[in-house]
Amino acid sequence: MDNKTASYGFLKECLTIEVLRGRKNFSWIRVIRRCLSEHKKRYNFWWRVANYLYIKDGKLNKKIAHRINRKLIFKYHTEIELGTQIGSGLLIGHHGGILVTNRATIGKNFNIRQNTTIGLKKNNDDRLTIGNNVNIGANCCIIGEKLIIGDNVTIGAMSFVNKDIPSNCIYYTEKISKTVCKQ
Repeated sequence: MDNKTASYGFLKECLTIEVLRGRKNFSWIRVIRRCLSEHKKRYNFWWRVANYLYIKDGKLNKKIAHRINRKLIFKYHTEIELGTQIGSGLLIGHHGGILVTNRATIGKNFNIRQNTTIGLKKNNDDRLTIGNNVNIGANCCIIGEKLIIGDNVTIGAMSFVNKDIPSNCIYYTEKISKTVCKQ
């Protein structure tokens, strides 16, 4: 795993951006208060903590991480597998039906919506790479081998992605058989 995503500083950075909305003075009390008052922040908080424990290693840490993640899956119907590398600024529009493989490396400011699948075709060591500032619409399916999606990409709702997308594109599926990438 990436050493940066396993660090305590990275966990605090993510919680500062995602839960505290970028306020500079981090404190666990502020984070917990925000999670208690705004239920949309709870998923990010608990997933970040579980992922931190999972990447940190140790039998007990992994057991606790799996237990937290299982509860998140049942409560929010969102399965971002433990070990997924996601930069700070994760935003989930609506939680239902999201699935992200643990072999994905995702940049900062990632926005995903309901009923979206991000995965690989085969069970091998390939990785799926998604750049910074990527916005994915509802009901999308992103499946491929060694797939790379560039920075500043918007993927329209109900799109099927099985090939690389260059940076600074708007990608959508037009009808069933035609895909368009406009820069």
